Amino acid sequence: MKCISASLIFILYFTYSFAQVPDSTQQLFADLNNLSWSAVDTTLNNPDWEKHWRVDGYRADIKETNSGLLFCAGPVAFDNGSHAVMWTKESFSGAIKIEFDYTRVDDISRFVNIIYIQATGIGTEPYAEDIHQWDSLRTVPTMSKYFRNMNAYHISFAAFGVKNDDPDFDYVRARRYPVPPQGNFSKDTALQPDYFRTGLFQPGTCYRMTIIKKDNHLILQVSNNDTEKFFYWNTSAFPAIESGKVGIRHMYTRCALYENFTISSLQQRKR
Repeated sequence: MKCISASLIFILYFTYSFAQVPDSTQQLFADLNNLSWSAVDTTLNNPDWEKHWRVDGYRADIKETNSGLLFCAGPVAFDNGSHAVMWTKESFSGAIKIEFDYTRVDDISRFVNIIYIQATGIGTEPYAEDIHQWDSLRTVPTMSKYFRNMNAYHISFAAFGVKNDDPDFDYVRARRYPVPPQGNFSKDTALQPDYFRTGLFQPGTCYRMTIIKKDNHLILQVSNNDTEKFFYWNTSAFPAIESGKVGIRHMYTRCALYENFTISSLQQRKR
């Protein structure tokens, strides 16, 4: 694993208890992780990443560095135009594993980072299944455009409430889009449980993130030389999602370095 502290690369932008996961989750993760995964996309690591990824949000600030991609949302809090999302151009079918090194370079104790897993449009006009057919509707990437009009799994991490002032009160949470018509976003998309005060995602510290989605299992492992924690969600209460694109969202003002990004599959990728 290659995890380099962001403080060695560039100047950083900043000078309830954690839920216990049963041992069975760690074993399940090990069993799934040991399957015959094949890397099918490493394009975020390339200097020509823009040929393979698209960006929602006209205020996104994305820079290639010698050690990874610096991805920053826009600078204005509570301005929807300052959200930013990066999307793979390709779709990925079946079981999927997403891995990357994540270093937070902001010191903001509000707002969230999100990984979107296998996102498609809901299929009614103008929200075609291929989300890139309606990129123009997400130039201002208001969050409701995603959770109302996409099928996707969502994992929020290094996440804080919009009014939070406690730097230790982070959370990790999973959702399944879309919110039903007339539904409640918080209640009707939730995958349980939520995890609070994880002790992770400290600014300037590199974490290896591994996400596996297979069958009804959705697991996140976060690790480095000092820690390893697991987060698990059973998705069986919702219709399964079998194919779609992968995205990374930063809410306004959030900024991080991404390295060694790999998407792996147990099946041939779908274009």
